[in-house]
Amino acid sequence: MPINVKRVYDPASRKDGTRFLVDRLWPRGLSKEDAKIKAWFKDASPSTALRTWYSHEPAKWPEFQKRFTKELEANAPAWEPILEAARKGVVTLLFSSRELERNNAVALKSFLEHRL
Repeated sequence: MPINVKRVYDPASRKDGTRFLVDRLWPRGLSKEDAKIKAWFKDASPSTALRTWYSHEPAKWPEFQKRFTKELEANAPAWEPILEAARKGVVTLLFSSRELERNNAVALKSFLEHRL
């Protein structure tokens, strides 16, 4: 089944399927009701140290993906429920970053798709 990524601030859609927030911090200015999420998987996001190191610098993206993958491999309980949901239907990983192509949800999607 497909795994999508989408900014949490974009309107929810039926095409989203099951919506999971995968950011460590709750998105600014967004109520839990407006987020329309099934669950919030803080631990399926990069550690604070990794987020701080990366700082959305495009040149660090390849190394960020490697380091984030290592963190995910060491913490399967953080992402296994998302993978199980993806095996049953459409899943959308929600993120708050303005960076649409290089963010933790994109990296997590790639990680999960390799396990489907």
